[in-house]
Amino acid sequence: MIYGYARVSTQDQNLDTQIEQLTKFGVDQIVKEKISGVSKQKQQLDELLSKIATGDTLVVTRMDRLGRNTVQLLQLVEQLRERNIHLVILNLGIDTRTPTGKFFLTVMAAFSELDREMIKEKQRSGIKLAKQKGKYRGRVKKYTDKHPGMNHAIELRNTTDKTVKEICAITKVSQAAFYRKLKEMEEKEGM
Repeated sequence: MIYGYARVSTQDQNLDTQIEQLTKFGVDQIVKEKISGVSKQKQQLDELLSKIATGDTLVVTRMDRLGRNTVQLLQLVEQLRERNIHLVILNLGIDTRTPTGKFFLTVMAAFSELDREMIKEKQRSGIKLAKQKGKYRGRVKKYTDKHPGMNHAIELRNTTDKTVKEICAITKVSQAAFYRKLKEMEEKEGM
């Protein structure tokens, strides 16, 4: 099945040009949406992406119809590739049903991976610098020694035969945090 997706940003804009191009291409069904490109939730596009199946094709007139920023677009392209859904972008002449189109998609995925790695590298550098300046302490612990829920959980552990799951349900302390606290206490006792 070949699906076309047409989107404009405001209600007073019309979809006629996009619909004409998609129809001329020969799509089986056109999904239309009037919503800003910067919106994270595009209901019609999300519904289309949930029903589109392996081997189907998604056609858009321009790449920016799918999203505004590069990261958002590259993530979508990567999702389509992983699900073996073809993508056609009319104004760029990209068709992933062809070897050239697949190559272009691979290059885009590589740029996406490079972008993610560069963001991680910047983050690590920033954390390192903040640690050197004494300004980075990591995430603030939710369950400190003064937290009443954690203290109650430890008390229940020591005075009852309830399971960890039951204790956490009663005290509203996460099981992971409770296990970390128990391990921490065991290590202190072992010293």
